[in-house]
Amino acid sequence: MIKQILSKLPKKVPKSDSSDSSRSDSSNSTSFGNVFQCTNVGSTISSKLNVVKRVSSVVFPASMSAGVEAVDPCLSFKDVSNTQKQSLFISKLNLCCKIYDMSDPDKSSSEQDLKRQTLLELVDFVSSGSVKFTEPAIAALCKMCATNLFRVFPPKFRTSTAGGETEDEEPMFDPAWSHLQVVYDLLLQFINFNSLDVKVAKAHVDHAFILRLLDLFDSEDPRERDCLKTILHRIYGKFMVHRPFTRKSVSNIIYRFVFETERHNGIAEMLEIFGSVISGFALPLKEEHKIFLWRALIPLHKPKSVGIYHQQLTYCVVQFIDKDQRLASSVIKGLLKYWPVTNSQKELMFISELEEILEMTSMAEFQKIMVPLFRRMAQCLNSSHYQVAERAHLLWNNEHILNLITQNRQVILPLVFSAIVHNAQSHWNQAVLNLTQNIRKMLSQMDEELVAACQRRTEEEDSVASAAAERRRVTWERLEAAASVQSSSMGGGGDVLVPVKSATCSVAC
Repeated sequence: MIKQILSKLPKKVPKSDSSDSSRSDSSNSTSFGNVFQCTNVGSTISSKLNVVKRVSSVVFPASMSAGVEAVDPCLSFKDVSNTQKQSLFISKLNLCCKIYDMSDPDKSSSEQDLKRQTLLELVDFVSSGSVKFTEPAIAALCKMCATNLFRVFPPKFRTSTAGGETEDEEPMFDPAWSHLQVVYDLLLQFINFNSLDVKVAKAHVDHAFILRLLDLFDSEDPRERDCLKTILHRIYGKFMVHRPFTRKSVSNIIYRFVFETERHNGIAEMLEIFGSVISGFALPLKEEHKIFLWRALIPLHKPKSVGIYHQQLTYCVVQFIDKDQRLASSVIKGLLKYWPVTNSQKELMFISELEEILEMTSMAEFQKIMVPLFRRMAQCLNSSHYQVAERAHLLWNNEHILNLITQNRQVILPLVFSAIVHNAQSHWNQAVLNLTQNIRKMLSQMDEELVAACQRRTEEEDSVASAAAERRRVTWERLEAAASVQSSSMGGGGDVLVPVKSATCSVAC
């Protein structure tokens, strides 16, 4: 009877089983966003060495924690067995998630030194090729890089409103660069790792990661932008699935820079990346790539700070035309649209870029834009800024451009001949006068009859202009005389009001 009663009572669960089940339940309830918790540095230093602890479910979820052990991050890779090196690698990554205020070198200096030493150990370990980038390792590394690199930059207090660094401004260096440089080096080695599983890594190097990486291009430190340039280029090459998103994100940065802020420090570096990207575009060019040229690259000629990135911009534009020469006419139209009126230094840059484009332009494309182009060139030939005038004259020394002009001289010469004549008569700079005389001799040898006809037409236009100027002078004299008579008749007091009808009639006459 007693045995029957005891058999109906619930059996006591073993302690080990209950603890295991509680660990299992807690691991299942842990979200992936809380996978990697940073290790407390103080507790790490004070903990005993050579102690191997099982990773709790708070650090890794159950799906990833099988067989993973956390090793004291203060240990060296030489002091642990090969089976524990992977766990030590993750522990050291977690240790490096601690952020310090690097503006005060005396604050937490020992902990800062420990972190830097740990980062250097991680770089050496990855360089040796001993690491295995499993999903826990990839997630830990991406979290560590994001924690250290992704940050909000302080407001810019530079006096220049042109945006970005200018030639007169000294670059600003980040005080935390000693740590950031090692983190960038580690990230670059991770991206370049030969046996990296891209299908696993792309879940962590995702769109959000790339966006935050692109935000860092606005850093004031040129060393950081140079590292970012290399890393983004490697990401673009390795993660093919992210290429369209990367192009779209860079386009959005350019739109914001051109049409809103005109302030960004990394336009030159991003264009340098895209110079090599454009050279790898397949033919025929996709419509998406042409839109990038029309809506992003060509409007980049508008900002005042174009000189900072003009060399890289020209390279990108030339790469597009090298891929498809039919784009030359639309590019030149874009240049004419944003042609500077009062900025002579920008004019010099535009003329240099124009020469590179014209060297690659076919006859059919040249004929589409030669009329508006040489109307603008006539103004440059006659510019009072001697460098602009000189640079416009030197275009005629380019053999390919001169061949295009020669075959279309019936259209082009009447557009520029008047500027050449006026230069020869009144330009103040002797170098420009000499170049003008050389071009005039060249044109006479090219087509003497056409030059003579242009000369007669120019003389007629000058005569008509002189007659119109004389009529205006006489008209103003009459108006002044009428005003003085009116003033005297009113006793010299009050304002004089000239009748609009008579004044208009006088001007028309």
